[in-house]
Amino acid sequence: MNQPQINPFIVIFVILVYAWTILWKSVALWKAANNKQRNWFVVLVILSTINLAGIPELIYLFKFSKKKLTFEEIKSWLPKKN
Repeated sequence: MNQPQINPFIVIFVILVYAWTILWKSVALWKAANNKQRNWFVVLVILSTINLAGIPELIYLFKFSKKKLTFEEIKSWLPKKN
């Protein structure tokens, strides 16, 4: 029997989507916990059972968080150029 060939581009794409999701889920859960927004924390944990590519997390971070995430804050996470 022939084994089906797995396209390496699809594998890389799936890995990148999961990495993207884990990044934003971690930031959103951290902010919800630090802001003492228990209801949002629970919602984000429940939504972690399905992969929505980080969209609910980004909506929470930029729209509903007590201290909204800004692009300047995201830039501060990146290494500084000399």
